[in-house]
Amino acid sequence: MRGGLWQLGQSITRRLAQTDKKTIARRCFASEADLKKTVLYDFHVANGGKMVPFAGWSMPIQYKDSIMESTINCRENGSLFDVSHMCGLSLKGKDSIPFLEKLVIADVAGLADGTGTLTVFTNEKGGAIDDSVVTKVTNDHVYLVVNAGCRDKDLAHIEEHMKSFKSKGGDVSWHIHDERSLLALQGPLAAPVLQHLMKEDLSKIYFGDFRILDINGSTCFLTRTGYTGEDGFEISVPSENAVDLAKAILEKSEGKVRLTGLGARDSLRLEAGLCLYGNDMEQHITPIEAGLTWAVGKRRRAEGGFLGADVILKQIADGPSIRRVGFISSGPPARSHSEIQNEKGANIGEITSGGFSPCLKKNIAMGYVKSGSHKNGTKVKIVVRGKSYDGVVTKMPFVPTKYYKPS
Repeated sequence: MRGGLWQLGQSITRRLAQTDKKTIARRCFASEADLKKTVLYDFHVANGGKMVPFAGWSMPIQYKDSIMESTINCRENGSLFDVSHMCGLSLKGKDSIPFLEKLVIADVAGLADGTGTLTVFTNEKGGAIDDSVVTKVTNDHVYLVVNAGCRDKDLAHIEEHMKSFKSKGGDVSWHIHDERSLLALQGPLAAPVLQHLMKEDLSKIYFGDFRILDINGSTCFLTRTGYTGEDGFEISVPSENAVDLAKAILEKSEGKVRLTGLGARDSLRLEAGLCLYGNDMEQHITPIEAGLTWAVGKRRRAEGGFLGADVILKQIADGPSIRRVGFISSGPPARSHSEIQNEKGANIGEITSGGFSPCLKKNIAMGYVKSGSHKNGTKVKIVVRGKSYDGVVTKMPFVPTKYYKPS
């Protein structure tokens, strides 16, 4: 979804005061009947969730709290997100890792069992088809989660290459986990609250680790990861147990962990300097331009073998012509497609995401600029509604990350 969810949340909050939900659904170009619903839909509505169309789903943009309040509460206490619109899938078979490595930039084979990493699916030109967290469960089982808005193209892409791979004798099959729901529990209370609902010691499960274990009486896939910059978990739970798990998490937190919608999810990920696919990464942007060179495994840099490897490896060697960077700016918040100029007024790039940071109380944004204009501290002008405002290139993340890693 273009333009970022934060500003969508703000506009919908204003419009909710002026009109009814049916009108909003029409204005968002989708009717309620056309939208898919997660198993938590009724739970969201009962808890005051303001539902909006997103990637073909009816999802909560916010609850009774404002987006500002929800963002701050996640960083101070915790948030529970329904992210069941995202698509989890497993690849199995003795060749599942070699197969996946033809499509992504990560060194999947080099991961320890039960660990994962962020990766990118690339096309023949090195552009990003989607970003994904991929986990090596074992040598013959890989689990990954792809973005809701990219589901159809991602699955078609994987299936096309799988047919070709299997026709040459490759041993790989897949299972799409439509029987499961996905919850994201984020914030400083995430681990203490979740610990009440399971036996395994969470202090021994670190950022990027994956386990299959019992949580609140059902078999879950637990990944210590998230999209906020905070410590936290993504929990794949059988759909019939999803509402019970959500209720148990909220109950154990004694009201401190709150249901949180897509609006605060967007401001949190922007503060953490994380890409939103469709805004900050698209099919014409390479992982190197997006600032994800670190995600290209060392072995992959030496061997290549993934789609677009020639383009990507050349950019690693020579440097890309454009780069994703962060900004702090004055005036109104910069939005997607705002022009970036140098101090002489020449165009040097474009904003891809922006908004007001609830935690920093200032405008933050990210976008792409020509190489040479990307260094921290570079002064720029950002054009918002025809007027230019002062900005400065700023290191990301804007808010320090708190991932739980071995000391």
